[in-house]
Amino acid sequence: MEETNCISHDIKPKIQKPNWLRVKLPIGESYKHVRNLVDTHKLHTICESGNCPNMGECWGAGTATFMILGNICTRSCGFCAVATGRPEPVDWNEPQRVAEAIYLMKVKHAVITSVDRDELKDGGAEIWYNTIKAVKALNPGTTLETLIPDFKGQHENIRRVVEAAPEVISHNMETVERLTKQVRIQAKYRRSLEVLRYLKECGVRTKTGIMLGLGETKEEIIETMNDLAAVNLDVLTLGQYLQPTTKHLSVQRFVHPDEFAEFREIGYSLGFDYVESGPLVRSSYHSEKHVFAGYGRQQWLNAKSN
Repeated sequence: MEETNCISHDIKPKIQKPNWLRVKLPIGESYKHVRNLVDTHKLHTICESGNCPNMGECWGAGTATFMILGNICTRSCGFCAVATGRPEPVDWNEPQRVAEAIYLMKVKHAVITSVDRDELKDGGAEIWYNTIKAVKALNPGTTLETLIPDFKGQHENIRRVVEAAPEVISHNMETVERLTKQVRIQAKYRRSLEVLRYLKECGVRTKTGIMLGLGETKEEIIETMNDLAAVNLDVLTLGQYLQPTTKHLSVQRFVHPDEFAEFREIGYSLGFDYVESGPLVRSSYHSEKHVFAGYGRQQWLNAKSN
């Protein structure tokens, strides 16, 4: 399908979803166990709020991505299924509940993300700090990835997350520069790059994710990857955008797995330490592998030598 230069909400025939995007329904005892823990502890997961296609696989393996600071976001991104509106007051008991759930799930690696809380002076940075500390105190053997908002680019709030010392700090670019205003209405492409640059300056292992199929060109994707290489990003994920509801941005095209494989090669050639690239890849997919420096690159080098 020909790529377009803009995103449109106009009514048009829906593009047929290809076979490589088929996912399994969530089933099994492990899935039910995680489902019960999430409900019992009144926790929010981006797995549910974001309609993640990998929920069945990840929950079946006993892992989940927890979403803190409530489930109502102050921003209204055109791709995201999380509700937008006026958030509930901050729940200061939430960090302990998240830590206890991770303990009960007995996971070795956990991912935590959050909604944007632009109405808070610190953007929620203190709850972030408290949550990471609570998780590590109760689960000293668990590694942790934190997928953070941009905190409006305020270094003091970003630094608060850094001080809690998670193994990986991720902040998603989501799309190319030209489409950022339409896809992430209140976000800024260059601000997100600066967040990743500052995190690396603080000595953190950094990660970001990009969605494909929103109307970007191949040249724009590579340009974005070059921008990320310039801020010394460690881990890059690329996946297919899937429209969560009819009210959200429409899919402009489905990117073939061969194209994702090509972008993976380009990513490693640019120097990224780990590149996860495929139609069903989401930011936290296989994130337990993203903690270890050199793991992805070594696999890539081994594959090229064989």
